Amino acid sequence: MRIDCALEAPEAVTADVAIVGSGAAGQAAARRLLARGYSVVLIESGGTDHEPATADLNRGDVVGQPYHPLDHSRLRFFGGTTAIWGGRCAELDPIDFERREWVAHSGWPIGAADIASHLDEARRILQIEGAAPDDIPSPGVLDRLSPSELAVRWWAFDPLFDRFTIDRSGDLDLHTRCTIMLHATVREVVLAADGHSVERLDVVAPGGQRIDIRARQFLLAAGGIENPRILLASNSIAPAGVGNEHDLVGRFFMEHPHGRGGRIIGQADWRWLDAFRKRRFNGIDVAPTVTPSESLQRREGLLNSALTVAVRPAVTGSHALVKRAYLHVKHRTAPTRRGRGLWKVTRHLVRAYTGMVGPLHPWLLKRARGLDLALVLRAEQAPNPHSRVMLGEQADGTGMRRVKLDWRLSPIDVDSVAGLVAALDRESRRLGLGAVEAANWLSDPAKHWVSDDLISAHPLGGFHHMGTTRMADDPHFGVTDGWGRVHGVANLHIAGSSLFPTGGWANPTLTILAMALRTADRMADQLQAPAAATGANRPDVLGTTG
Repeated sequence: MRIDCALEAPEAVTADVAIVGSGAAGQAAARRLLARGYSVVLIESGGTDHEPATADLNRGDVVGQPYHPLDHSRLRFFGGTTAIWGGRCAELDPIDFERREWVAHSGWPIGAADIASHLDEARRILQIEGAAPDDIPSPGVLDRLSPSELAVRWWAFDPLFDRFTIDRSGDLDLHTRCTIMLHATVREVVLAADGHSVERLDVVAPGGQRIDIRARQFLLAAGGIENPRILLASNSIAPAGVGNEHDLVGRFFMEHPHGRGGRIIGQADWRWLDAFRKRRFNGIDVAPTVTPSESLQRREGLLNSALTVAVRPAVTGSHALVKRAYLHVKHRTAPTRRGRGLWKVTRHLVRAYTGMVGPLHPWLLKRARGLDLALVLRAEQAPNPHSRVMLGEQADGTGMRRVKLDWRLSPIDVDSVAGLVAALDRESRRLGLGAVEAANWLSDPAKHWVSDDLISAHPLGGFHHMGTTRMADDPHFGVTDGWGRVHGVANLHIAGSSLFPTGGWANPTLTILAMALRTADRMADQLQAPAAATGANRPDVLGTTG
């Protein structure tokens, strides 16, 4: 059942589980809970498409490191930001879960083995199960890299650009135990009087009507900025915000900052471009990247960042007219259904063209225009408690305080990519493939991160909002436990990359899905426990409205 609160808002809705956010995490959890026999209300602040008035609720202030405008870095309609994601999927390395003595605040309360089976399920959801990273052979020169220096890792690409949009969610829309609520913005997670459980959600419709959402279990899956915003704004019972007893909600905001690592000088352009090109493996698009090996990370105290080689304009250059037109379409077109359609067509054309010509086009372009064989960085950011999401003073249209983002990077972020670039230089020289000329900013004593508009379509970062409700066994060090349950609140869980204590090099969506499935299973087990304890058979509860 679908309820559009912009048209008619009910006074109350009841279900076994209330899920806030309809992106990849929320949908995955909803499907798992429905499959386990429970009723679900899936709450989305937007509608089925981009609307300027709803998108304005994302607006906020950036007061730290320059960042994308906050209303551009996430989407507020059914499917969330995955409606326009590029489909890059990768899994975290085992070392990413470890406590690394050279990385302050590192260490997950779970390990890679704890989500392995759910990762397999996530790959099936994204239709990339045929591209297990260990099975893909290293291409060309990458196969000759020393494993003590560099590791070859892989992205697999979801073949669908719009997997989580409303058009592909008919199973949820028509499910008898699923209620989808559109244009329903959560203003507060209202705790019971003792503060140890959630009593209800206070939801507001566009016309100002208030809706009471009650459930046995609650799941926040609204993203790495909105999850902490909702918790901080939920202060009627807990003055500092829900889960914020130790002032951790919103802290440790992380991204994958992008940058230019330098360029390769030599005569091996074709071999480098051929090695890093996108290719097909078992019918799935895959692309390699290079990371510091685990042994190099331990030897030199590096973070786990990623590097690719691509043709780009020099630091003082500019994009060609065609590229500028493409970027204009990508960044200036509103993400409406029509705009997303135009973007999808453009992406399909670019994919088809690059798949057909391989490295030939960039190789010719480099020779004709004197471009650089550049190192494209997608870095791991060290967790930093001073990098944080806070509430600002201004209120949005619902009366909720807007977000203020203070994004801060650390010297180790710069030192780590400098170490990765130096390792590539050593390997390139050893293999007779040229020398790496490192970017000047990597050796600058100031150790400030430098972004580059010419190096990436998203020059600041990948829109990966991580860490703001981090997991830890001890509530003094994290907002949730290893299952995503908020410390001290029995029936409130969180899903999404806001749980990540560290970010690794990998794009987060695959891990987000796996962890959402794992948390949903845990919630289902907890829902089943009371009925099992009394020996009663659980009734097939339907969501109700009033």
